[in-house]
Amino acid sequence: MSDTAASSPNNLDAFWMPFTANRQFKSNPRMLVGAKGMFYKNAEGQSILDGTSGLWCCNAGHGDPRVVNAVSQQIAELDYAPSFQMGHPKIFELAARVTGMFPSGLDHMFFTNSGSESVDTALKIALAYHRARGEGTRTRLIGRERGYHGTGFGGISVGGIVANRRTFGTMLTGVDHIPHTHLPEKNAFSRGQPEHGAELADELERLVTLHDASTIAAVIVEPVAGSTGVILPPKGYLERLRKICDKHGILLIFDEVITGFGRLGAPFATDFFGVKPDLVTLAKGLTSGTIPMGGVVCSKDIYDAFMTGPDNMIELFHGYTYSGHPVAAAAALATLDCYKEDNLFERANEIASYWEDALHSLKGVPNVIDLRNLGLIGAIELEPIPDKPTARAYEAFIKCYEKGLMIRTTGDIIALSPPLIVEKSHIDQIFDTLRTVLKEVA
Repeated sequence: MSDTAASSPNNLDAFWMPFTANRQFKSNPRMLVGAKGMFYKNAEGQSILDGTSGLWCCNAGHGDPRVVNAVSQQIAELDYAPSFQMGHPKIFELAARVTGMFPSGLDHMFFTNSGSESVDTALKIALAYHRARGEGTRTRLIGRERGYHGTGFGGISVGGIVANRRTFGTMLTGVDHIPHTHLPEKNAFSRGQPEHGAELADELERLVTLHDASTIAAVIVEPVAGSTGVILPPKGYLERLRKICDKHGILLIFDEVITGFGRLGAPFATDFFGVKPDLVTLAKGLTSGTIPMGGVVCSKDIYDAFMTGPDNMIELFHGYTYSGHPVAAAAALATLDCYKEDNLFERANEIASYWEDALHSLKGVPNVIDLRNLGLIGAIELEPIPDKPTARAYEAFIKCYEKGLMIRTTGDIIALSPPLIVEKSHIDQIFDTLRTVLKEVA
């Protein structure tokens, strides 16, 4: 049997694909069968330049031998170990290394298996923290319009993407939302953080007035909103949000599932913006997408609030069968080595200006109504076809794939987030291809 035949299943019906138009895909499937460095290989043998780090996750690129070897060795040595009342050395090493990358005070880590689980974990920790301190009335959670926090019931409740919410009932009670920060009429074609919109953080004060601070447990935001189409924080916005939370005793949660591990040219958005939250959700780049893993980093004050009572009692009744999985831990440790040994965060910072110029060179291309960027993130917003929302961007997605480029679309927005190993020649290829394709779909 040929390699192509082995990788081309003859029955696609059984797999109900996530976030996919299943019937459309299965009528003309796009099968990826290999990956190395900056490129995928499809079933036809074509190289596909990865302009999206898979799904915002393969920050160190694909198939790095250091990660491959670490995973292989770990499976042979210890394939699984429970984290309930047991442990293994690598997960403690990983927790210390990750928390050591954060500012002082963010020094404890709870492990999960995905960004969705990380969000639900952070929300539960926030609620339990206030109760442990004798403020059990703080049960309300505040999210943001157009926010994406995974697909668990907690995440879609505090999230603000309508399609992710409308078919799943009432979700969590006691949730409210502040406005998003997308202001195209004021900030279109911004380079880096937009100038206008910091005052939108003050909407949290309105919710405090409405609900009373004594009922609010936490506010969760993405420092840079990714899956909704790349929405950037205006200058001063996150600082203002932190100040309001401090004023009212509200925990601030940063969802860094996308911004974590170098995406902005710094270890975390916490570093890039100089704003320290109380809890941080992580996943994706933690293992560079190789093995599912996530986590929540929290402050010492939060952790210590649980460390009371008899020392033989469980302090937090929460966790997952695969929390701290040894193979995932090995993948994460090797991934952190890649980031450090290859200076990938520094490389991302250095090449960000070239990325910005290349992205903004598309200004004036037909139907491009906005361009925005930060670090190695970019968005191209397109004018929708009348009565056919999403059609123009989807056509661009297909044409880019046919020309050997993987992009990601949400609505009529093209989102880009290449691996941190990207070279200038790859950036040129990305935007040369996009320029050609966008003229074709005009």
